[in-house]
Amino acid sequence: MRLFAQLGWYFRREWRRYLGAVALLIVIAILQLLPPKLVGIIIDGVTSKQMTSTVLFGWLGLMLVTAIVVYLLRYVWRVLLFGASYQLAVELRQSFFKQLSRQHPAFYLRHRTGDLIARATNDVDRVVFAAGEGVLTLVDSMVMGLAVLIVMAIQISWELTLLSLVPMPIMAMVIKRYGDQLHQRFKTAQAAFSSLNDQAQESLTSIRMIKAFGLENHQSSQFADVAADTGVKNMRVARVDARFDPTIYVAIGMANLLAIGGGSWMVVNGHLTLGQLTSFVMYLGLMIWPMLALAWMFNIVERGSAAYSRIRSLLEEAPSVVDGETPLPAGRARLEVHIDDFHYPENNQPALHSVGFTLRPGQMLGLCGPTGSGKSTLLGLIQRQFDVTQGDIHYNGMSLKTIRLDDWRGRMAVVSQTPFLFSDTVAQNIALGRPEATQAEIETAARLASVHDDILRLPQGYETEVGERGVMLSGGQKQRISIARALLLQAEILILDDALSAVDGRTEHQILHNLREWGSDRTVIISAHRLSALTEASEILVFSSGTVTQRGDHNHLSSQPGWYRDMYRYQQLEAALDDVPAEKLSQVLVENKDD
Repeated sequence: MRLFAQLGWYFRREWRRYLGAVALLIVIAILQLLPPKLVGIIIDGVTSKQMTSTVLFGWLGLMLVTAIVVYLLRYVWRVLLFGASYQLAVELRQSFFKQLSRQHPAFYLRHRTGDLIARATNDVDRVVFAAGEGVLTLVDSMVMGLAVLIVMAIQISWELTLLSLVPMPIMAMVIKRYGDQLHQRFKTAQAAFSSLNDQAQESLTSIRMIKAFGLENHQSSQFADVAADTGVKNMRVARVDARFDPTIYVAIGMANLLAIGGGSWMVVNGHLTLGQLTSFVMYLGLMIWPMLALAWMFNIVERGSAAYSRIRSLLEEAPSVVDGETPLPAGRARLEVHIDDFHYPENNQPALHSVGFTLRPGQMLGLCGPTGSGKSTLLGLIQRQFDVTQGDIHYNGMSLKTIRLDDWRGRMAVVSQTPFLFSDTVAQNIALGRPEATQAEIETAARLASVHDDILRLPQGYETEVGERGVMLSGGQKQRISIARALLLQAEILILDDALSAVDGRTEHQILHNLREWGSDRTVIISAHRLSALTEASEILVFSSGTVTQRGDHNHLSSQPGWYRDMYRYQQLEAALDDVPAEKLSQVLVENKDD
């Protein structure tokens, strides 16, 4: 029953719909009391031979009209009640998605995709079912049950009514115990369903790798284990669920036995007529639904309560990065980074320390260094995926912590090292950030990213469906389409996080040439392992173990001893080995021998 209190905010807001549905349920309950009463009148009239055929058909006609009215009213209250519950589903899912979009990487380190999908679908369905069917059964069972009890006690016999209700308190205590068990077991079953979702999602996402390594049987075995565990936990729920109806029917059977036994004695002794006993038994039959509904209500409400607790635990989880309140003024400005120390949550080892630089509009910053040296961490801090532990980052003289996140991120276009494409056309993927962009603007961005010609060679050109995650495209094509998507935004700051790793040297050179023209008055930050991508940068930062070990432009760094010069010469030699004919390889090796 705690679910109704938790959803009180929604019931209060939609009180008109729920009140209308409850009012109609009360009317229906009252109308359903007429047939048993009329049957009793008919039986007494027929047995006493005092009822004419005209009166008989009149009573039968009244019963038919009552049935039609009840049918129509049931249709109306279902529209009111379930319309309100379906609206709750929409709002819960909107709130859930909004919460997910506000969260930062630390949140997704704790929660897996399959679990989040399960909460947004299966758990929400359970809550909505409880807000619809649960309210229906609660009100219907209470109104109908109380109305039948009052009529039985007042119009027939209160003594026989009390006798018939003897099994009910015992039944209520047993059902309450079942409800507590169901809440815990269903919560465990939903967690198992989340694990099943995780396993399915990961297997489908990595299906290419699974086939490449011949792991089909291994993955099938793992999935079967998870499915079996989910089945076991759901069977534990089913065992509790299966106890409700037998308990109800035993209580109803005992109530009928007591009613017929006690009622027969009262008829024999002249305290009741045969028609009154018949009406009483029919009224007692009407109590079957309220009691079954009560058990069913406990069942679905406890399921909904367990599901809502899982949803609410995520909705109440505050983002690790707090949104600022200050709007960002229009116009381009300096980006100033001063990081004394930064470490990831639950990790005391610093990921970055002693990093500082100033970047003005029109400048290009290059980032390089060994894998794991802190390049992507720096880019994440600039995007405010995390906050600096000690130090700060300023834009236009304002701390990023004080700027509205939407305003700040609206100034940036980011291409990550693992580009993501939606299962849509090429044109729609490029226009993701600007859905209103014209075809000419989309093609201009594609030309800047040196992917226009590749797109034209696709079966339907820009209208080609790329498949889930861009499955029909090569890695280089996906990267360049992602770059085109970023360029179309015309953002003030462009961040390329190793976004040229899958393109060849000639294409890379062409893209960088286009970027220099496009970014003449914009800030560009490029992180790369291939140092040829950084030759035109205004300044290059060389990272190692989370700090800057070298800095300067390409000419300066390539002439100074250190990681940059060694790596650049190695890459040049590697390129030469790939491009130079075999007879000239020895000459290249001799020229680079001393280096």
